[in-house]
Amino acid sequence: MNIPSLQNEVSPEEWQLRCDLAACYRLVALYGWSDLVFTHISAKLPESVTGPGAHHFLINPYGLMFDEITASSLVKVDEQCNKVIDSPFPVNPAGFVIHSAVHEARRDAGCVLHTHTRAGVGVSAQAGGVLPISQQSTFVLASLAYHAYEGVAFRDDEKPRLQADLGRANFLVLRNHGLLTVGKTIADAFLSMYTFEATCRIQIDAQAGGGALTPVNPLIVQGVSEAMRVQTGGMGGAFVWPALIRKLERLDASYRS
Repeated sequence: MNIPSLQNEVSPEEWQLRCDLAACYRLVALYGWSDLVFTHISAKLPESVTGPGAHHFLINPYGLMFDEITASSLVKVDEQCNKVIDSPFPVNPAGFVIHSAVHEARRDAGCVLHTHTRAGVGVSAQAGGVLPISQQSTFVLASLAYHAYEGVAFRDDEKPRLQADLGRANFLVLRNHGLLTVGKTIADAFLSMYTFEATCRIQIDAQAGGGALTPVNPLIVQGVSEAMRVQTGGMGGAFVWPALIRKLERLDASYRS
């Protein structure tokens, strides 16, 4: 696709955020978490870019596959999903309902990542939810919430219930629907989803074996926040993001066009 570059039309700070979000979309496609053109990843622009009190977000142009998305094709919208700058690409206001609810309630949410993966939806349909049966699950369980299914999420009246269910958690199981992660940065949200998805795949695989499962000691879950800090040198997603970008650059650098 021939998409004119916006690099000289936006601030360097916004351009970097666009490159990181486009990279995130490409990585989600690369790891097999996408659902054709459906689901979204949103990133909030800092007030240093938007101005005091303004809340603007970047989101995917609706109808593009995740492996087609570029920094310049991302659409800038406000909290009602109205375009802030002109774009030839459509957006999906209904798809932004979940994201706008999270961003509204969690001003610390720099990025909201939502998926409909087979394993994620599978676990979301299980009455027991995420089980403490893997090291990966302990990281999720330390900050996990659930939201009951209310049908396709396009009604604003669902927002208060979703916000109340999420609270301060960074991992959310949308029952019968999928997974969602909240991160201060795009890198944080991606690393959280990588862990979340691995947790669900491991759980489905372990259950498929048919044998009794060995749960993790609950005391280990309680101390997992410190374990994660040590594991990433206190950097969170920033610890792995440069390596992920190098991987993407080797495969296809067109995301930053």
